Amino acid sequence: MKLVDILEPGRIVHRLTATTKSAALRELVQRGVVPPEANTELGVADEEQIVRVLEERERLGSTGIKDGLAIPHGKLERLDQIVACLGLAPQGIDFGALDGQPSRIFIVLLAPESAGGLHLKALARISRVFSDSSLHKRLLDAPDVDTVWSTITTEDQRY
Repeated sequence: MKLVDILEPGRIVHRLTATTKSAALRELVQRGVVPPEANTELGVADEEQIVRVLEERERLGSTGIKDGLAIPHGKLERLDQIVACLGLAPQGIDFGALDGQPSRIFIVLLAPESAGGLHLKALARISRVFSDSSLHKRLLDAPDVDTVWSTITTEDQRY
């Protein structure tokens, strides 16, 4: 599974304005998952449920991993395929990451209820591609969505 299979330019939030974990989750859903340009099978009517699923997962333990990366994720009955959204917050947001550092790169991963194995493969792929801290800097320094997408597609091909 490649990142470009689950992510597309319409699901990139170039600059998050949120300053809290809760606001970041809501903004990622509003700007990167449910609008028409996100090209998902989800819509504005699904917003509250998606935010609730992500917040419930966060209550189990932060999805803020390390090195400024957070991977909020959850499963939705209504989905037929795995969907990812990428958000960038150069200012950093306290996401309760394991290393105590603010999160700057967010990848929301939503999967169908029945996609246990694929969900884990997607998480593993994200972890692999984003293990390179130089990628983080290039994404955070990118001036626009097109540059972010180009950087992601190039990096995705390396693995």
